[in-house]
Amino acid sequence: MSDILESLDDILPDLLEQTGITLWLVGSALIIGGIVGLAIGVSLTVTRRGGLLPQPIVFGVMNVLVNTFRPIPFIILLAALQPLAREIIGTGIGNSAAIFAISVAATFGVARIVEQNLVTVDPGVIEAARAMGAGPWRIILTVILPEGLGPLILGYTFATIAIIDMSAVAGMIGGTGVGNYAIAYGQRQNDWIVIIAALVSIVIVTQIVQAVGNTLARRILRR
Repeated sequence: MSDILESLDDILPDLLEQTGITLWLVGSALIIGGIVGLAIGVSLTVTRRGGLLPQPIVFGVMNVLVNTFRPIPFIILLAALQPLAREIIGTGIGNSAAIFAISVAATFGVARIVEQNLVTVDPGVIEAARAMGAGPWRIILTVILPEGLGPLILGYTFATIAIIDMSAVAGMIGGTGVGNYAIAYGQRQNDWIVIIAALVSIVIVTQIVQAVGNTLARRILRR
């Protein structure tokens, strides 16, 4: 038991550092992917047939784009995006390249989540806003998004946990974080204490994210 405690004392500083890096990767990708994905998801919602601004061609192009990227396994997407990352951010390896790849994957995942939640908004509420003379942008900002806010929070919570999962393979292109730490110092060195500690760290972060998301969504839905 004393040996385990000593090992935990030894790895705790590195574990905390790598957990912080994971949170940075996740937060950065969530901001980028979350904003761009929201824009695409709203566009998919309003340009579909029967939507606020029906544009079948625009909807079709975006729909195909989302359907193309969303099902690609992340580890394959990570490798495929390396040349593009070099062109755009100047490097295809490291944490910056990992954030780029995760952001791309998150964008299309979030876009579909946003669309699926916003299409459930009661059409009657939208028609009432139209009857009162509200324009499309006002309806989007003051009716559609507020009405779908609770489900959107739950959707973003799901997306955040998925991004945490993606961050675990950042080491494949030289990125760091808890996932790479568990592989490099746990699995490759056959140190199960490191692996278990990394697992516990990820579980704790995931539980916190889910609890916060559930709480916020519950408060919004009660209003």
